[in-house]
Amino acid sequence: MVLELIDKYYASSPELKDILLQHSRQVADRSLCIVDAHPEWDVDRTFVEEAAMLHDIGIIFCNAPKILCMGEHRYIEHGFLGAELLRSEGLELHARVAERHTGTGITMEQVIREDLPIPVKDYCPESLEEKIICYADKFYSKTRLGEENPMWKIRKNIWKYGHDAVLRWNALSELMGETNRD
Repeated sequence: MVLELIDKYYASSPELKDILLQHSRQVADRSLCIVDAHPEWDVDRTFVEEAAMLHDIGIIFCNAPKILCMGEHRYIEHGFLGAELLRSEGLELHARVAERHTGTGITMEQVIREDLPIPVKDYCPESLEEKIICYADKFYSKTRLGEENPMWKIRKNIWKYGHDAVLRWNALSELMGETNRD
């Protein structure tokens, strides 16, 4: 189902599809490692893998030439746009992951303060599955495929988004049991 859906929307952009698949596979693999490290969690492995593979499906609508995205929208919109696409395919839970994975989540206050081009609401991960994928995503860039970002670099990047973003990152790291990784 996942590959068929990606093929449906990325057939005319094979290079972008390759970037999406490589990045998403890294995020999915890390997400599954986190799930496996926590057998006490009641988490659906299949759903985590599917949602991780689809979390960035909305990048095709965005303008980000460094990763071959030639759409019309700002990159900050990719989660929301991907969620709309997934909802149109009847995948509500997958859509929630897509719209809530950006950064450490985007608060309603951020949307208003920064006048972001997305509907005014909260986009922070809520379910355990959403949190796992949001967290795992920060370790991999679509511009440096195959590389893993070290924890110190992730923390440094998150500081750009303010103290609340750092607090959300710290909470995610603690939940995943990786607070002392570096």
